[in-house]
Amino acid sequence: MIVQQILKLKSDDGVVTVRPDATIASAVEVLSSRRIGAVVVSTDGKQVAGMLSERDIVRELGRRGPGCLSDRVDAIMTANVISCACSDRAVEVLQTMTDGRFRHMPVMEADQMVGLISIGDVVKARLSELSMQKDALEGMIKGF
Repeated sequence: MIVQQILKLKSDDGVVTVRPDATIASAVEVLSSRRIGAVVVSTDGKQVAGMLSERDIVRELGRRGPGCLSDRVDAIMTANVISCACSDRAVEVLQTMTDGRFRHMPVMEADQMVGLISIGDVVKARLSELSMQKDALEGMIKGF
């Protein structure tokens, strides 16, 4: 399975973004209200300036306390974002996420973001793929 297929399986709610100059408190509100674990930091919804995850926020809260909530998102976001392409294989993306210890990855075409996938999306797709393979093998063994 490739990333493009995973994107097609997802509901098309679009990618949730926050601006780099937004406060961390406003980003927390977005994460909470949308019930998501990360947002893309972008000024236009297409160019990726960074990623901000719950983990980033908790780490900063633990280090500095609630005073950090008035800081700008770009002060704590992950700026070195690893992305994938629509043509990348799911198993490779899963390995990249596992090795890098992150759970969200922007999907890029050229320099434009076209989607966002989570490790949950990739695992779900991979399980579906394995289930289909299992059914096909059982059918071959049973002579269907």
